[in-house]
Amino acid sequence: DPRPPATGMPAPPPPAGGRRRWRHRLSPTLARDRCYARAFRSAGLRQAAVPLPDGAVVHFWLPRPDPALHPVLLLHGFGANATWQWAPFLRPLLAAGLAPFVPDLVFFGNSASPAADRSPAYQAASVAAAMAALPGVPQRYSVVGVSYGGFVAYHLAHAFPAVVERLVLVAAGVCLEEADLASGLFAVDDISEAASLLLPQRPEDLRRLVELTFCKPPKFMPSCFIRDYIRVMCTENVKEKTELLYALISGRKLSDLPKINQQTLIIWGEQDRVFPLELGLRLKRHLGDTSELTIVKDAGHAINREKPAELCRLIKNYIIDSSVKYRDDRKVPTLL
Repeated sequence: DPRPPATGMPAPPPPAGGRRRWRHRLSPTLARDRCYARAFRSAGLRQAAVPLPDGAVVHFWLPRPDPALHPVLLLHGFGANATWQWAPFLRPLLAAGLAPFVPDLVFFGNSASPAADRSPAYQAASVAAAMAALPGVPQRYSVVGVSYGGFVAYHLAHAFPAVVERLVLVAAGVCLEEADLASGLFAVDDISEAASLLLPQRPEDLRRLVELTFCKPPKFMPSCFIRDYIRVMCTENVKEKTELLYALISGRKLSDLPKINQQTLIIWGEQDRVFPLELGLRLKRHLGDTSELTIVKDAGHAINREKPAELCRLIKNYIIDSSVKYRDDRKVPTLL
C-alpha cells in the first residue's frame, strides 16, 4: 500500500530563483507559462503540494471532486512540466467524463525530492504515494503517460496493479535498450549526447531538438525567443534531470522489462525521430494481446503538440469505452 500519512495541502509559491528570477524581464516564455496555468485554473483544477515520508514533495493539479467522473492520471514527458503538455486536453477530457489528476514529476515544476534514487520506478512510487495521500481519490484510475511519463506509467502499472485500471502510452520508448544507441537506431550515439539534446543549454541544441521532435518543425524560431525559453525552462535541476536520463538508459535491456497485465493502448507518431516507430512495434510484441497499437500519420514525437485533438479523442475513447479496439497497422485507427 503506497499510502503515506500525509494529505494534500495548498501548493507553496515557486521557490526563489528559477522562473522567478525572470519576472522582472519581458519574457514570452513566462507569459505562456502563466497562460497555461490560467487554463488549468479556468478548467476548475486547483493546486496542491503532497509531502511524502522520504521528504519528497509532489505538486499536483487536482479536479473538483465528482464521483460521476472517471479519474485519469496524466504524466508529462521530459521536455516540460505538466501545464505545458496538458493544458489543451483538460476541457475535452472533462467534457468526456474524465477527471484529470496532473502531477509534476519529481525534479520538474514544483516537485522535488532529497532522495538519491533517479529511476522511473522511484518516480512511479512517488506519484502512487501522492495519489494515495490525496483525500477522495478513487482506489483505481487510468494512467496516460507521454514519452518519459510513459516510462513512469509503465512502472506504476507493474508495481501497483491494483491501482492502475487501464494504460495509455504515448511515444514511450520503454522497450529501448542501451545497445540501440550504438546500433544507430536513435539520432544520438550515447547518453551524454541524449542529455545535451533533451536538456538544451544552447540555441543550436534546442533547434535540433525541435527539428527531431516535430514532423513539421516551426519555420520561424527567433533566437531571442529560443534563448528566453532556455533561460526560463531549461536551467533548473539540470544535474538531477541528467541523472534521470542516465538512470533511464544506462544498462537497459528489453529482457529486464516486466510484462504488465492492464489493457494498454500504445500511440505512436509515424515520423517519430526521438523514439523511432520500431520501439512501438517492439512494445506491441512485448505486451501481446493485452495491447493495441495505433500509429498516427503526419506526426512526430510531439504528438501532443502536433495532433492534440486526435490524441485527445484516442485517449477519451479508450478510457471511457472498454470495448474500443484499434487496428494494428500504420493507419489512423478505426473502431472495430
